[in-house]
Amino acid sequence: MKEILITSSVLILALLVLRLVFAKKVSRRLIYGAWVLVALRLLFGGIEAPFSLLPSSELIPPESLFDQAPDLHSGISGIDDAVNPIYSESLRPTPGASVNPLQVWVAVFANLWLLGMAAMAVWALISCLRIRRQVRESVPLEPGIFLCDRIDSPFLFGLFRPVIYLPSGLDESIRGHVLAHERAHIRRRDHWWKPLGFLLLTIHWFNPALWLCYVLLCRDIELAC
Repeated sequence: MKEILITSSVLILALLVLRLVFAKKVSRRLIYGAWVLVALRLLFGGIEAPFSLLPSSELIPPESLFDQAPDLHSGISGIDDAVNPIYSESLRPTPGASVNPLQVWVAVFANLWLLGMAAMAVWALISCLRIRRQVRESVPLEPGIFLCDRIDSPFLFGLFRPVIYLPSGLDESIRGHVLAHERAHIRRRDHWWKPLGFLLLTIHWFNPALWLCYVLLCRDIELAC
């Protein structure tokens, strides 16, 4: 898990740099597709980052949880020599203690991780219920397209049978362009990719790189259409 976290973060940063450098030189479709590499890495761990900031992915070896003087293994001797004396001393268990402080902190952060995932899942559920309540009184315009008085902008909603919702006051002169945009989302299966991105964000909510990745993914999805 630690290896996937480290290498996926490096992969994200590498893609962000490439996105910035080549933003005006490559298709938005290609940039959008590059995020698939991040998703595959986070889901399966099968794609390696092009480079690594740390020679060792085992920064905190599992066995160090039970050491009397736990230490870090970055693979860079200068960093290890400078950090480990302070790190080991601060996490050294007190005489007679049954566990060392590192075990306690690991348990604390594990519980915080679970609470964060639960909070993200609850927020997503509430958001979906709110949208369903807003569009409950929509009227059909044509198959798969509904008009709604309670929304301000068009959007696509639904995972397996996506439906396009349009504001009732939308100018008819631009309706065709709006529908073409929303249908492009359906052709690209954006109603699958975006929830998948949010699922990965829910699991890795503690990683700032994933938040930036999700924001840019949503932006690239729109620009690609």
